[in-house]
Amino acid sequence: MRVLLISANTERINLPTMPLGLGYVAVATRKGGHEVAFLDLMVEEDPGTVVSEILERFRPEVIGISVRNIDDQKMEATRFLLEPIKALIARCRALTMAPIVLGGAGYSIYPESVLDYLGAEMGIQGEGEWAFPLLLDRLSKRNDPSDVPGLYVRGRGLQGEREFKRNLDALPVPDDHLSIPPSGVTDEFWLPVQTRRGCPMGCSYCSTATIEGTVTRRRSPELVVQEIARLVHRGFRRFHFVDNTFNLPAAYARDLCREITAMGLDIIWRCILYPWKVDEELAREMARAGCREVSLGFESGNEKVLRALNKRFSPDEVRRISRMLGDYGIHRMGFLLLGGPEETRQSVEESLMFAESLKLEAMKVTAGIRIYPHTALARIAIADGTIAPDDNLLLPRFYLVRELTEWLPETVKAWLSERPNWMT
Repeated sequence: MRVLLISANTERINLPTMPLGLGYVAVATRKGGHEVAFLDLMVEEDPGTVVSEILERFRPEVIGISVRNIDDQKMEATRFLLEPIKALIARCRALTMAPIVLGGAGYSIYPESVLDYLGAEMGIQGEGEWAFPLLLDRLSKRNDPSDVPGLYVRGRGLQGEREFKRNLDALPVPDDHLSIPPSGVTDEFWLPVQTRRGCPMGCSYCSTATIEGTVTRRRSPELVVQEIARLVHRGFRRFHFVDNTFNLPAAYARDLCREITAMGLDIIWRCILYPWKVDEELAREMARAGCREVSLGFESGNEKVLRALNKRFSPDEVRRISRMLGDYGIHRMGFLLLGGPEETRQSVEESLMFAESLKLEAMKVTAGIRIYPHTALARIAIADGTIAPDDNLLLPRFYLVRELTEWLPETVKAWLSERPNWMT
């Protein structure tokens, strides 16, 4: 079959991004014997024209569209990001009768709601590298696709029960051409690398478990580093490990760092660190392997609020880890997530002062927490009347303790105005 895969994301929230997940799907689809055209709208100056041209030239039999972001997660002047994708689907509809299949991280959080909202025929929740080629096989033979794992059909709901692949090494890696950075950001672009999927930490607000599951599944460090080495050979030096918790499990993180060092790769990289179970050995190995920056999501400096967010660490542990990373020359981007359950004026002020005391290179502060379905925060929000039980949460809803509704945003603005390395 002729299959057109479109990465619909054009947003550069926090960092410019490359469609890594859709790249995995493209390779798997090609290996399944299908002809694949790949379109990343991030790199296109005139996405609408490019879409029309490729539809007329390639004449796809199936179109896959990756939905990465639902909104920008900012409570103030929130931007809802599905309208451009709805326009993209309308353009496709005007030029082809090919069925449209949705996927991607954003879609996987809201499989039925997004399918209904955008009006596509089908969608695959979760890992599409093996489910999407299986769906194509069923469609090409005109067989019933109801056994495809994670498949949703509009108006009929979930078909095959969702599954998570345990052996990530068996999944394909993206083609080299997908490493082309978005136009205009070559100097600052960091190539994404994924080594693990799934997170068992259970933070009260996080959607990762819905997207990737709660069991950590890992690629072998050797295969990960071989992939990086191929990209280094092509001239790339900057890499971003997109795993939600790079340091967990700690033994795996150490092995990965040692493998990078043993290969003698001249690279620099950044990662997301959960501030727990980080010892000096790991910090040293990270620095030796080329780590230059970490995102440190400690979210609060108040013990009670941390417990409400279901965090495993304490402020003292955050302080120790932050200091250790700084001693090894690793830059730290801290994150505060203010306004959730148990938050008070006193706890906010405590968190702001705590964050300042860490003397981080950069700080990002968020007032109000995006509520995602199937999370503990959503259940709390229903219980205290913040949201209705039947709210599908597709249109952005945020949790902010009522007593802080006016005070918190103004306090954050005032705090940031005096600190140039702090941002929202």
